[in-house]
Amino acid sequence: MSNPAEPSVAPQSIPSPVVATRWWWVRHAPVREDGGCIYGQKDLGCDTSDRVVFEAVGKILPRNAVWYASSLKRTHQTADAIWAAGFPKPATMPHEAALAEQHLGEWQGMNRAAFLASRPAGSHWFADIDEPAPGGESFMDLYNRVRGAIERIGAEHAGKDIIAVAHGGTIKAAIGLALGNQPEKGLAFDIDNCSVTRLDHFASASHGNWRLPMVNQQPWIADASHNAMHQPAGPEIASAGKLA
Repeated sequence: MSNPAEPSVAPQSIPSPVVATRWWWVRHAPVREDGGCIYGQKDLGCDTSDRVVFEAVGKILPRNAVWYASSLKRTHQTADAIWAAGFPKPATMPHEAALAEQHLGEWQGMNRAAFLASRPAGSHWFADIDEPAPGGESFMDLYNRVRGAIERIGAEHAGKDIIAVAHGGTIKAAIGLALGNQPEKGLAFDIDNCSVTRLDHFASASHGNWRLPMVNQQPWIADASHNAMHQPAGPEIASAGKLA
């Protein structure tokens, strides 16, 4: 028989463990063969000649991470340059078409400066997020496929570091997801070539949320001799030298 003078104590619930999955997004190196034109999903190569930049990027990336890249060769070349600068090469690096840049359809090959001059002043991207490029995608199309890839890859590699070499639009989409499923907010961020953006996902049995430890980190930036890594990742006003 229980003692009525003793209050009953409910058993303490054991909190479910929190699993942290860290995404390290790296934008590809600058494209020099675009002729000042919009390239979107055109499969152009990139300039990986500045070894100091790739050494600096490698110093802040985690070892023993899972690597992914988009299906476009400029991301593969960028990963190769990081490994060539001394970072341990992973055993595999799957190529994910879902992480490719937005397909800009008939806008691909158009002069970038002329196109941007035709858009509303202050635009963060090539068009409104729901406006598809003729014969191509809208930013929302990009966002939805990137979100699907993040959710799938994140579930497969929960609790690990994931390095994803991708594109300006892709990384902006990932930021929009991390900001609470607000794709238009991701467009406000600059994403420079070779920059590193880290987005951490925390998940428990009943809840999930994101944190943004760093966006557009450029570990080589202290030395101005390496500032040629900047290239527009959307509708930016830039000098002719930066567009070349």
